[in-house]
Amino acid sequence: MYIRHTTMDELDSVCQIYADAQKFMQQNGNSEQWGNVHPPRDLIVCDIHAGKSFVCINDDSGNSEIAAVFYFAVENDPTYTKIDGQWLNSAPYGVVHRIARSPNGKGAGAFCLNWCYEQHQNVRIDTHKDNATMISLLNRLGYTYCGIIWIENGDKRLAFQKI
Repeated sequence: MYIRHTTMDELDSVCQIYADAQKFMQQNGNSEQWGNVHPPRDLIVCDIHAGKSFVCINDDSGNSEIAAVFYFAVENDPTYTKIDGQWLNSAPYGVVHRIARSPNGKGAGAFCLNWCYEQHQNVRIDTHKDNATMISLLNRLGYTYCGIIWIENGDKRLAFQKI
């Protein structure tokens, strides 16, 4: 597996991965986090144009395919300004959003999060309280639960950080 920037030619494939992730979440007790509409196509396009959308390519079979997609940037996330809890530090950090793997992307989530940490060894991420799969992955990879943050629409998210 390897990571690279997402291209506009991959937009339909990336949207399909997100649609598959929405279905997976709904089937696994997490129907509220993304519903049927998040992330919207125009947001994915903005991520690609900004150079903040990445794909994980699985080339093990000799037939390269997208195993996962995610947003990564070293930036201040406004939703991380207020936390009911405490971040591990106040140093600059990388932020991960909208991570989703394809149905054939076993192991890609961990690969992506490890890649993000290799880029910047202070990473923050948040997830819905019902996203047991992501919470388990974050715990397994050594992320520390820091508290509750609120996203733009006012919904609560569990905040994690790894340093």
